[in-house]
Amino acid sequence: METRKAMDGQAVIVMTMLCLVWSLQQVGIKATAHAISPVLQIALRSGAAAALVALLMWIKREKPVELAASWRPGLLAGALFALEYVLLGAGLLYTSAAHAVVFLYTGPLFVALGLHFKLPAERLAPLQWLGVALAFGGIAVAFALDAPAADADGMHGLLGDALCLAAGAAWGATTVVVRCSNLGRLPATQVVLYQLGTAAVLLALAAICLGQTVFVATPLAIGNLVFQVLIVSFASLLAWFHLLRHYLASRLGVFSFLTPLFGVLLGAWLLDEHITASFVLGAALVLAGIVLVSGHGWFKAAWAARKITH
Repeated sequence: METRKAMDGQAVIVMTMLCLVWSLQQVGIKATAHAISPVLQIALRSGAAAALVALLMWIKREKPVELAASWRPGLLAGALFALEYVLLGAGLLYTSAAHAVVFLYTGPLFVALGLHFKLPAERLAPLQWLGVALAFGGIAVAFALDAPAADADGMHGLLGDALCLAAGAAWGATTVVVRCSNLGRLPATQVVLYQLGTAAVLLALAAICLGQTVFVATPLAIGNLVFQVLIVSFASLLAWFHLLRHYLASRLGVFSFLTPLFGVLLGAWLLDEHITASFVLGAALVLAGIVLVSGHGWFKAAWAARKITH
């Protein structure tokens, strides 16, 4: 039986902080890509964060549970998690951090679509389907009207956008696997360990295969790597999976629109990225779609309360 609940004040605060952290993720990787290759960065942070999670489980004397039934979906979730970051790391080589964060955070749309076909409690309503149409219309606008010029290597910026969009789909698939398997009942530490451990191995292999093995230990690069390990891959993932165990995934997603918003602003501020009017229009449609898809429960409850008071 579905026991997850709608958002409360604590969840709102935690999700807002998570969105700020996640928006800095792309900015940090992009800013230090010349010193440490993006896929290598993510492989290193995943491995270090996995070690921290294992240490935390040892300190808490937390033993893995349901191993016989959970290792297969655990490895699948880890593989999808690795795929997400291979695509993101490759995409950041060809597009801006602002573009990357908007296309990556279409993930909640893919979550909502996947859960619609898997869980009766998360069927999409007509208003949510309108949100899906708006969001994908925004993606089309951003691709069609904001086509950037080819860079010095002859690679078109649209390739980077497409890779980051595919990364968003992989993120959505990861969340659906967690929610629709027994991983959703496991402690957050065990789910995160599955993802980080599997991803660390696969991403290290991907970094070698893709030639993304540059490592220059500049102060900025090391500082960013520490932030990525401790905050992005360790603390934020534990908090995210804790929320997934207690709140409806579609309700949590309503706050995901803050991440691309923060990401665009931080990319322009910290990296001096140029934001075009056509991209702003496309991003606005994407964010509006995410709000409609993920905030449907709130809108419905607010409308019901309004009818009662009147």
